[in-house]
Amino acid sequence: MLSAHRAKFPIFESKTYINSCSYGALSNEVAASYQAYLNTRFQKGADWEQFVGKNESVRALFAQLVNASPDEIAVTTSASAGLNSVISAMAPKDGRNKIVLSDFEFPTMGQIWHAQKGRGYEVATAKQDGPYIPFEQYERLIDDKTAVVAISHVCYRNGAMNEVEKIIRLAHDKGAIVMLDSSQALGAVPIDVKALDVDIMVGGALKYLLASGGVGYLYVRDDLVKKLDPYATGWFAQEDVNAMDMHHHKPSNSARRFESGTPPVPALYAAEAGLSMILEIGVSAIQAHVRCLTARFKEEVKALGGTLMTPEDPTLHGAMIAIKSTDEHALVARLAEHDIITSCRDGNLRVSPHFYNSHEDIDALLGGLRANKDLLG
Repeated sequence: MLSAHRAKFPIFESKTYINSCSYGALSNEVAASYQAYLNTRFQKGADWEQFVGKNESVRALFAQLVNASPDEIAVTTSASAGLNSVISAMAPKDGRNKIVLSDFEFPTMGQIWHAQKGRGYEVATAKQDGPYIPFEQYERLIDDKTAVVAISHVCYRNGAMNEVEKIIRLAHDKGAIVMLDSSQALGAVPIDVKALDVDIMVGGALKYLLASGGVGYLYVRDDLVKKLDPYATGWFAQEDVNAMDMHHHKPSNSARRFESGTPPVPALYAAEAGLSMILEIGVSAIQAHVRCLTARFKEEVKALGGTLMTPEDPTLHGAMIAIKSTDEHALVARLAEHDIITSCRDGNLRVSPHFYNSHEDIDALLGGLRANKDLLG
């Protein structure tokens, strides 16, 4: 089944693409969805009924993927847009003004929260130790002053996975809410927001969800939705989008209240196609396939004398494997000369297979690493 799906991605005709942590490969289905949008524009100019319908379709697909209700999902333009909207509805109260972050966060998470210091928030950071954030760091920092614990599910630099369930339980025991960034997880790691008991979750559709930049998702737990009234808003956040009432602000009773202006229509077509493919295959099947590839890859890297910067335990990392390099940019460039597409961060080569990758891709990558052992740390 997976090999049949691989044929839908033209890039594999000429490249070994193993860089889904940066951007998912483009499928024929997603390409066709863009063409469908263009055809509508050519033939009708505007079809707002269809455009709004795409927004609702994407909302429902996100909800299905994470076991949420569609009323708990806002369709946004990015993880940052979702964060800014929901944070605009928050303010320090009852002596709770601490935000706990970690060294695993993507810069936008830290930047947005540090920007709130003028509103009375304080930011504390759980520190990385080797490839991990020790749970003891969270035990030390999360206390009765903590309002929000903001954590990345999977680190964008080394692929390590936070101990999400334990952190959520600890935060809730202390009366704090948890904001989870699943950008490097969703589509490659099964996520059930009800089983996790997470309060808020954000991410984008361009990586393991195979879609495009320009679409993100924001999950807000049902009982929190009406408690949070965002100052960042727009006409698609209103109770009645068609009311066109400039004299009043009547936010939706659902998570749609966290949306803003005109949706990113072309990207919605792509998101619908990408999400549909992920749901058709199933995230559990994707995870099992990727774990098979990464298990072999980790062993081969160690045999080469390379240094893994990702935890070896498969339950403690996502789809990304990071390898130490003496010059990661040069290594990415050399591999690209042989049509092997990877990426790098923080002194590491990043390798991120998806369901469309094969053992032949791993063979090609290992061959490239053997030829460039001088750049392995």
